[in-house]
Amino acid sequence: MSEQKLMLRALAGETLPTPPIWMMRQAGRYLPEYRATRAQAGDFLSLCYNSDLAAEVTLQPIRRYGFDAAILFADILLLPQALGADLWFVTGEGPRLSTTTTEAELAALKDKDAIHEVLNPVYETVRILSGELPKETTLIGFAGAPWTVATYMIAGRGTKDQGPAHALKAENRAVFEGIIDLLTAGTIEYLSKQIEAGAEVVKLFDSWAGSLKGEDFDRYALEPTKKIIAELKARHPGIPVIAFPREAGDKYIGFAKATGADCVAVDDSVTAEWAAEHVQVDGCVQGNLASRHMVTGGQELIDETRRIVKAFSKGPHIFNLGHGITPDADPDNVQLMIDTVRNG
Repeated sequence: MSEQKLMLRALAGETLPTPPIWMMRQAGRYLPEYRATRAQAGDFLSLCYNSDLAAEVTLQPIRRYGFDAAILFADILLLPQALGADLWFVTGEGPRLSTTTTEAELAALKDKDAIHEVLNPVYETVRILSGELPKETTLIGFAGAPWTVATYMIAGRGTKDQGPAHALKAENRAVFEGIIDLLTAGTIEYLSKQIEAGAEVVKLFDSWAGSLKGEDFDRYALEPTKKIIAELKARHPGIPVIAFPREAGDKYIGFAKATGADCVAVDDSVTAEWAAEHVQVDGCVQGNLASRHMVTGGQELIDETRRIVKAFSKGPHIFNLGHGITPDADPDNVQLMIDTVRNG
Protein backbone atom coordinates (compact mmCIF):
# COMPACT_ATOMS: atom_id res chain seq x y z
CA MET A 1 0.00 0.00 0.00
CA SER A 2 2.87 2.38 0.75
CA GLU A 3 3.70 2.62 -2.96
CA GLN A 4 0.36 4.37 -3.41
CA LYS A 5 1.02 7.11 -0.86
CA LEU A 6 1.17 10.44 -2.69
CA MET A 7 4.02 11.75 -0.57
CA LEU A 8 6.23 8.75 -1.32
CA ARG A 9 5.40 8.93 -5.01
CA ALA A 10 6.50 12.57 -5.16
CA LEU A 11 9.67 11.75 -3.23
CA ALA A 12 10.39 8.99 -5.74
CA GLY A 13 10.38 11.63 -8.48
CA GLU A 14 6.86 11.33 -9.82
CA THR A 15 5.11 14.45 -11.14
CA LEU A 16 1.56 14.29 -9.79
CA PRO A 17 -1.52 16.19 -11.00
CA THR A 18 -2.11 17.39 -7.43
CA PRO A 19 0.90 17.73 -5.13
CA PRO A 20 0.79 16.06 -1.73
CA ILE A 21 0.50 18.57 1.08
CA TRP A 22 1.59 18.88 4.68
CA MET A 23 2.73 21.80 6.80
CA MET A 24 5.72 22.41 9.02
CA ARG A 25 4.62 22.72 12.68
CA GLN A 26 1.17 21.48 11.65
CA ALA A 27 0.77 20.13 15.20
CA GLY A 28 0.97 23.36 17.12
CA ARG A 29 -0.41 26.24 19.10
CA TYR A 30 -2.70 27.57 16.36
CA LEU A 31 -4.98 24.55 17.02
CA PRO A 32 -7.25 24.64 20.10
CA GLU A 33 -7.00 20.85 20.44
CA TYR A 34 -3.21 21.11 20.62
CA ARG A 35 -3.40 23.75 23.34
CA ALA A 36 -5.71 21.51 25.35
CA THR A 37 -3.38 18.51 25.07
CA ARG A 38 -0.33 20.59 25.93
CA ALA A 39 -2.11 21.86 29.04
CA GLN A 40 -2.84 18.24 29.95
CA ALA A 41 0.87 17.37 29.57
CA GLY A 42 1.89 20.25 31.85
CA ASP A 43 4.76 21.69 29.82
CA PHE A 44 6.37 21.40 26.40
CA LEU A 45 9.10 18.86 27.26
CA SER A 46 6.63 16.67 29.15
CA LEU A 47 4.51 16.65 25.98
CA CYS A 48 7.52 15.64 23.85
CA TYR A 49 8.35 12.73 26.15
CA ASN A 50 4.79 11.49 26.74
CA SER A 51 4.45 9.07 23.83
CA ASP A 52 0.65 8.86 23.96
CA LEU A 53 0.15 12.63 24.09
CA ALA A 54 2.86 13.31 21.48
CA ALA A 55 1.13 10.84 19.16
CA GLU A 56 -2.21 12.51 19.89
CA VAL A 57 -1.01 16.00 18.88
CA THR A 58 0.64 14.51 15.77
CA LEU A 59 -2.71 12.98 14.78
CA GLN A 60 -4.82 16.10 15.46
CA PRO A 61 -4.05 17.96 12.20
CA ILE A 62 -4.49 14.72 10.25
CA ARG A 63 -7.99 14.27 11.68
CA ARG A 64 -8.87 17.91 11.11
CA TYR A 65 -7.37 18.45 7.64
CA GLY A 66 -6.44 15.11 6.06
CA PHE A 67 -2.86 16.14 5.26
CA ASP A 68 -0.91 13.67 3.11
CA ALA A 69 1.80 13.38 5.77
CA ALA A 70 2.15 13.53 9.53
CA ILE A 71 5.39 14.69 11.10
CA LEU A 72 6.44 13.27 14.43
CA PHE A 73 5.87 15.72 17.30
CA ALA A 74 9.23 16.29 19.01
CA ASP A 75 11.89 19.02 19.13
CA ILE A 76 15.33 19.39 17.55
CA LEU A 77 16.88 20.01 20.99
CA LEU A 78 15.97 16.59 22.40
CA LEU A 79 19.18 15.23 20.86
CA PRO A 80 21.56 17.58 22.74
CA GLN A 81 19.59 16.79 25.89
CA ALA A 82 20.12 13.07 25.22
CA LEU A 83 23.84 13.81 24.76
CA GLY A 84 23.94 15.28 28.25
CA ALA A 85 23.17 18.99 27.85
CA ASP A 86 20.70 20.52 30.28
CA LEU A 87 17.56 21.67 28.47
CA TRP A 88 14.63 23.73 29.72
CA PHE A 89 12.08 26.10 28.22
CA VAL A 90 11.34 29.62 29.45
CA THR A 91 7.71 30.61 28.89
CA GLY A 92 7.44 33.24 26.19
CA GLU A 93 11.17 33.13 25.44
CA GLY A 94 11.94 29.62 24.19
CA PRO A 95 14.63 27.04 24.89
CA ARG A 96 17.66 27.31 27.13
CA LEU A 97 20.59 24.89 27.24
CA SER A 98 23.75 24.51 29.23
CA THR A 99 26.49 25.74 26.90
CA THR A 100 29.14 23.65 25.16
CA THR A 101 32.06 25.91 24.23
CA THR A 102 35.20 24.29 25.70
CA GLU A 103 37.12 21.07 25.25
CA ALA A 104 36.11 19.98 28.77
CA GLU A 105 32.40 20.65 28.14
CA LEU A 106 32.57 18.74 24.87
CA ALA A 107 34.37 15.82 26.54
CA ALA A 108 31.66 15.71 29.24
CA LEU A 109 28.93 14.96 26.68
CA LYS A 110 27.79 11.39 26.13
CA ASP A 111 28.67 9.14 23.23
CA LYS A 112 26.29 8.81 20.29
CA ASP A 113 25.32 5.30 21.41
CA ALA A 114 24.17 6.55 24.85
CA ILE A 115 21.31 8.72 23.56
CA HIS A 116 18.58 6.12 23.27
CA GLU A 117 17.68 5.84 26.96
CA VAL A 118 16.49 9.47 26.88
CA LEU A 119 15.00 9.24 23.37
CA ASN A 120 13.13 5.93 23.69
CA PRO A 121 9.80 7.75 24.28
CA VAL A 122 10.25 9.44 20.89
CA TYR A 123 10.68 6.07 19.19
CA GLU A 124 7.58 4.83 21.02
CA THR A 125 5.64 7.82 19.64
CA VAL A 126 6.72 6.76 16.13
CA ARG A 127 5.57 3.19 16.78
CA ILE A 128 2.15 4.39 17.99
CA LEU A 129 1.74 6.64 14.94
CA SER A 130 2.83 3.89 12.58
CA GLY A 131 -0.14 1.86 13.79
CA GLU A 132 -2.72 4.65 14.08
CA LEU A 133 -2.24 6.85 11.00
CA PRO A 134 -4.61 6.40 8.06
CA LYS A 135 -3.15 4.05 5.47
CA GLU A 136 -2.76 6.87 2.92
CA THR A 137 -0.81 9.15 5.32
CA THR A 138 3.00 9.14 5.24
CA LEU A 139 4.86 9.31 8.56
CA ILE A 140 7.82 11.71 8.67
CA GLY A 141 10.56 11.52 11.29
CA PHE A 142 12.99 14.38 11.74
CA ALA A 143 16.01 15.87 13.41
CA GLY A 144 17.80 19.19 13.42
CA ALA A 145 20.86 19.38 11.20
CA PRO A 146 24.20 19.55 13.08
CA TRP A 147 24.98 23.22 12.40
CA THR A 148 21.58 24.43 13.57
CA VAL A 149 21.59 22.28 16.72
CA ALA A 150 25.19 23.35 17.41
CA THR A 151 24.19 27.03 17.36
CA TYR A 152 21.84 26.40 20.30
CA MET A 153 24.37 24.25 22.18
CA ILE A 154 27.09 26.90 21.85
CA ALA A 155 24.94 29.94 22.69
CA GLY A 156 22.69 28.18 25.20
CA ARG A 157 19.66 29.64 23.40
CA GLY A 158 18.45 30.79 20.01
CA THR A 159 20.20 33.88 18.64
CA LYS A 160 19.37 36.19 15.75
CA ASP A 161 22.69 35.92 13.93
CA GLN A 162 24.12 32.68 15.41
CA GLY A 163 27.00 34.91 16.52
CA PRO A 164 28.32 32.71 19.37
CA ALA A 165 28.61 29.70 17.04
CA HIS A 166 30.39 31.74 14.38
CA ALA A 167 32.74 33.09 17.07
CA LEU A 168 33.60 29.62 18.37
CA LYS A 169 34.17 28.46 14.78
CA ALA A 170 36.71 31.27 14.38
CA GLU A 171 38.35 31.01 17.83
CA ASN A 172 38.41 27.28 18.56
CA ARG A 173 37.86 25.31 15.38
CA ALA A 174 38.74 21.99 17.06
CA VAL A 175 35.96 22.26 19.67
CA PHE A 176 33.51 23.61 17.10
CA GLU A 177 34.18 20.74 14.70
CA GLY A 178 34.04 18.28 17.60
CA ILE A 179 30.49 19.45 18.33
CA ILE A 180 29.52 19.16 14.66
CA ASP A 181 31.03 15.65 14.43
CA LEU A 182 29.27 14.45 17.60
CA LEU A 183 25.95 15.83 16.40
CA THR A 184 26.42 14.26 12.97
CA ALA A 185 27.04 10.84 14.54
CA GLY A 186 24.20 11.28 17.03
CA THR A 187 21.75 12.39 14.34
CA ILE A 188 22.48 9.25 12.32
CA GLU A 189 21.67 7.04 15.34
CA TYR A 190 18.59 9.08 16.25
CA LEU A 191 17.07 9.04 12.76
CA SER A 192 18.00 5.41 12.23
CA LYS A 193 15.98 4.46 15.33
CA GLN A 194 13.05 6.55 14.10
CA ILE A 195 13.14 4.65 10.81
CA GLU A 196 13.30 1.30 12.62
CA ALA A 197 10.24 2.38 14.64
CA GLY A 198 8.23 3.13 11.49
CA ALA A 199 9.16 6.52 10.01
CA GLU A 200 8.76 6.28 6.24
CA VAL A 201 10.61 9.54 5.45
CA VAL A 202 13.03 11.62 7.50
CA LYS A 203 13.69 15.33 7.30
CA LEU A 204 16.74 17.34 8.34
CA PHE A 205 15.94 20.86 9.51
CA ASP A 206 18.90 23.21 9.04
CA SER A 207 17.00 26.31 10.11
CA TRP A 208 20.11 28.52 10.35
CA ALA A 209 21.96 27.22 7.27
CA GLY A 210 21.60 30.63 5.63
CA SER A 211 24.05 32.25 8.05
CA LEU A 212 26.85 30.00 6.75
CA LYS A 213 28.56 31.52 3.74
CA GLY A 214 30.83 30.16 1.02
CA GLU A 215 33.12 27.32 2.10
CA ASP A 216 31.60 27.32 5.60
CA PHE A 217 28.23 26.37 4.11
CA ASP A 218 29.81 23.47 2.24
CA ARG A 219 31.76 22.25 5.29
CA TYR A 220 29.14 22.65 8.01
CA ALA A 221 25.75 22.47 6.26
CA LEU A 222 26.29 20.40 3.12
CA GLU A 223 28.92 17.90 4.30
CA PRO A 224 27.18 16.79 7.53
CA THR A 225 23.92 16.39 5.60
CA LYS A 226 25.73 14.30 3.00
CA LYS A 227 27.26 12.05 5.70
CA ILE A 228 23.94 11.58 7.49
CA ILE A 229 22.06 10.74 4.29
CA ALA A 230 24.74 8.33 3.03
CA GLU A 231 24.77 6.38 6.29
CA LEU A 232 20.96 6.29 6.62
CA LYS A 233 20.61 5.01 3.06
CA ALA A 234 23.31 2.39 3.69
CA ARG A 235 21.42 1.14 6.73
CA HIS A 236 17.91 1.62 5.33
CA PRO A 237 17.99 1.26 1.53
CA GLY A 238 15.27 3.26 -0.14
CA ILE A 239 14.50 5.59 2.78
CA PRO A 240 13.65 9.03 1.37
CA VAL A 241 15.28 12.07 2.97
CA ILE A 242 14.11 15.69 2.78
CA ALA A 243 16.78 18.33 3.40
CA PHE A 244 15.89 21.88 4.44
CA PRO A 245 18.91 24.23 4.38
CA ARG A 246 16.74 27.27 5.11
CA GLU A 247 17.70 30.56 3.43
CA ALA A 248 20.48 28.86 1.47
CA GLY A 249 19.79 31.12 -1.52
CA ASP A 250 22.00 30.14 -4.46
CA LYS A 251 23.34 27.26 -2.35
CA TYR A 252 20.01 25.50 -2.90
CA ILE A 253 21.27 24.89 -6.43
CA GLY A 254 22.81 21.42 -6.65
CA PHE A 255 22.16 20.66 -2.96
CA ALA A 256 20.15 17.53 -3.70
CA LYS A 257 22.83 16.07 -5.99
CA ALA A 258 25.65 17.00 -3.62
CA THR A 259 24.01 15.47 -0.51
CA GLY A 260 21.94 12.61 -1.90
CA ALA A 261 18.70 14.18 -0.63
CA ASP A 262 15.54 12.99 -2.36
CA CYS A 263 13.87 16.36 -1.88
CA VAL A 264 14.99 19.87 -1.03
CA ALA A 265 12.61 22.05 0.95
CA VAL A 266 12.89 25.72 0.05
CA ASP A 267 11.89 28.73 2.16
CA ASP A 268 9.94 31.71 0.87
CA SER A 269 12.97 34.00 0.44
CA VAL A 270 13.23 32.47 -3.05
CA THR A 271 10.36 32.39 -5.52
CA ALA A 272 8.72 29.17 -6.63
CA GLU A 273 9.56 30.09 -10.21
CA TRP A 274 13.26 30.43 -9.35
CA ALA A 275 13.26 27.16 -7.41
CA ALA A 276 11.50 25.34 -10.25
CA GLU A 277 14.18 26.52 -12.68
CA HIS A 278 17.23 25.96 -10.48
CA VAL A 279 16.36 23.32 -7.85
CA GLN A 280 13.51 21.19 -9.18
CA VAL A 281 15.63 20.23 -12.18
CA ASP A 282 17.40 17.80 -9.80
CA GLY A 283 14.24 16.26 -8.35
CA CYS A 284 11.50 16.82 -5.81
CA VAL A 285 11.07 20.25 -4.22
CA GLN A 286 9.02 21.05 -1.13
CA GLY A 287 7.54 24.47 -0.44
CA ASN A 288 7.07 27.33 -0.25
CA LEU A 289 4.05 29.47 0.72
CA ALA A 290 4.91 32.29 3.15
CA SER A 291 3.62 31.48 6.64
CA ARG A 292 2.01 34.93 6.94
CA HIS A 293 -0.75 33.81 4.56
CA MET A 294 -1.98 31.46 7.27
CA VAL A 295 -2.67 34.57 9.34
CA THR A 296 -4.00 36.93 6.67
CA GLY A 297 -5.91 34.49 4.43
CA GLY A 298 -8.22 35.88 1.76
CA GLN A 299 -7.76 36.10 -1.97
CA GLU A 300 -4.02 36.70 -1.63
CA LEU A 301 -3.66 33.27 0.01
CA ILE A 302 -5.61 31.66 -2.84
CA ASP A 303 -3.61 33.47 -5.52
CA GLU A 304 -0.23 32.69 -3.97
CA THR A 305 -1.14 29.04 -3.46
CA ARG A 306 -2.22 28.70 -7.09
CA ARG A 307 0.94 30.45 -8.28
CA ILE A 308 3.20 28.06 -6.38
CA VAL A 309 1.33 24.96 -7.53
CA LYS A 310 1.56 26.17 -11.13
CA ALA A 311 5.26 27.07 -10.86
CA PHE A 312 6.16 23.57 -9.63
CA SER A 313 3.65 21.69 -11.80
CA LYS A 314 6.19 20.36 -14.31
CA GLY A 315 8.10 18.26 -11.77
CA PRO A 316 7.81 16.44 -8.45
CA HIS A 317 6.50 18.79 -5.76
CA ILE A 318 5.32 18.59 -2.15
CA PHE A 319 3.24 21.61 -1.18
CA ASN A 320 4.25 23.18 2.13
CA LEU A 321 4.98 26.49 3.76
CA GLY A 322 8.36 28.21 3.50
CA HIS A 323 8.71 27.87 7.28
CA GLY A 324 6.60 26.63 10.19
CA ILE A 325 3.05 27.84 10.76
CA THR A 326 2.88 30.50 13.46
CA PRO A 327 0.74 30.37 16.64
CA ASP A 328 -1.40 33.32 15.45
CA ALA A 329 -2.53 31.48 12.29
CA ASP A 330 -6.23 30.98 11.63
CA PRO A 331 -7.16 27.28 11.31
CA ASP A 332 -9.72 28.24 8.63
CA ASN A 333 -6.93 29.62 6.43
CA VAL A 334 -5.19 26.24 6.56
CA GLN A 335 -8.34 24.63 5.20
CA LEU A 336 -8.58 27.31 2.49
CA MET A 337 -4.98 26.56 1.45
CA ILE A 338 -5.64 22.81 1.28
CA ASP A 339 -8.87 23.29 -0.72
CA THR A 340 -7.04 25.56 -3.14
CA VAL A 341 -4.21 23.04 -3.68
CA ARG A 342 -6.59 20.12 -4.16
CA ASN A 343 -9.40 21.81 -6.05
CA GLY A 344 -7.52 24.49 -8.00
